[in-house]
This record gives sequence, C-alpha cells and structure tokens, in this order.
Amino acid sequence: MKIVVAGGTGVAGRLVVEALRARGHAPVVLSRGAGVDLLSGAGLDAALAGAEAVIDVSNVITMRRSVAVGFFDTAGRHLVEAAERAGVRHLVTLSIVGIDRVKNAYYAGKLRQEEIVRGGAVPWTVLRATQFHEFAGQLLNNVPGPIAVMPTGPVQPIAVREVAEALADLAPRAPQAMAPELAGPQTESLVDMARLLIAAGGARRRPVLPVYFPGGTSSGGLLPTGTGPRGTQTFADWLSEKIPATPA
Repeated sequence: MKIVVAGGTGVAGRLVVEALRARGHAPVVLSRGAGVDLLSGAGLDAALAGAEAVIDVSNVITMRRSVAVGFFDTAGRHLVEAAERAGVRHLVTLSIVGIDRVKNAYYAGKLRQEEIVRGGAVPWTVLRATQFHEFAGQLLNNVPGPIAVMPTGPVQPIAVREVAEALADLAPRAPQAMAPELAGPQTESLVDMARLLIAAGGARRRPVLPVYFPGGTSSGGLLPTGTGPRGTQTFADWLSEKIPATPA
C-alpha cells in the first residue's frame, strides 16, 4: 500500500516510515527536500497521487499560539484538500491526550488541526497519544537560568516508537474517527522525570523547583481519561536505554 507520511523526517515520522516498511508498505515522505511544502501546498498533488492512506505527524516547534494555530491550520487544510483530490481513503492524524483540557499555546494549534480533519471529506482517524518520554527534557530545555521550574502533576509518558507502530497499524485499517487514547504503561511525576534525567546526565545539572501550573497540567489534564491501548516501555527503561549506566 502506498502510504504518504507528512512530517516523515521528524522524530516520530522517521519511526513511522520504518514501521511501514517493516509491514511491507511503500511509504512516501513529504518534505521540502522532495519538493513538497505543506504551508504553500506545493507538490502535494503529485506526492499524493495514487496514495491509499496518509499519516500526518507534521509538527512545528513553538510556544506561541499564533504560530501553532497558523501552522496547523494552513498545513492541515492543504493536506486535507489535497488528500480529497487524490481520493485518499484514510487520513490518520497524530494528536495529544488532554489538549482539550490543558490550556497551552501549542495545544491550541493541535485542536485546530483536529477540527480541520473532522470537518474534511476524507475518512479519518485521530490518535491521541500521551506525551513522549522526551517530554521532561523538552520542558527543561525551554527553562533558562540556574533553577529549572517544572510543573507539578502526573503524566503517563510513552515511547515514540510505540506510537509510530500504532500509527502504522491504523493506516491500512478502516477509519475509526477518534481512536482510543494511547498511553504509556504507568503514571509518572514530571518533577521526578526531570530530576532523574538530570541525575543521569541527560540535561544540564541544576535544582528542579516544583511549581503548580494552572490550566490543567498540574491537575492531571495530560492523563488518559478511559481505557485504551498501553505501551510497554517505562520512563526508567527509556532513560537507561538513552543514557546507559557508566561501569564503576
């Protein structure tokens, strides 16, 4: 099956492409290097010709609401419209658990992306997954200064590879609309994750200051709300794989 991957050069996208190839499919990566631009729409029609499914893991790195909403609105509309013209039978979009409960500039963009998918003519599935194991490190990288302010609150992080495998499994199947939420195997504390990452040498060494964040993060807004598939790799397993212990 020809399956187009939007964002196929990103962290999740590369693993989606690997998973599709392992299943015998023919993934096509949308990238500017291949002459395809989601924001202008250039090259989309040619890239999607003959595609049976599209997996959208496109992304923008920003903490500005206007940038996030602008990107996901424009890229989303171009992708959905091109997929409709190409007769694509299934659009699978990766989203995030809790974006409708947690107030966050980036999540506003993801919500807009979901709205476009639901309102389009292409049969669709949206898979909301919990934050990746990399989440604590991403938050640390966004906090300058000698003290790392970290939101209190629980998360249920999952391995990127397990999300990629789930997306590759969904694409050839019938559209599901909102798929069951995908989450990691156990609940973790963001503060503890940050401290463990720092202690392991995976982030700059400094004290971590727990702070209550209004808007849902500190009150469990990023946790799954119902039953659904669960990953197997814990944060501790991921950390030991990412930063192997140094022999004594």
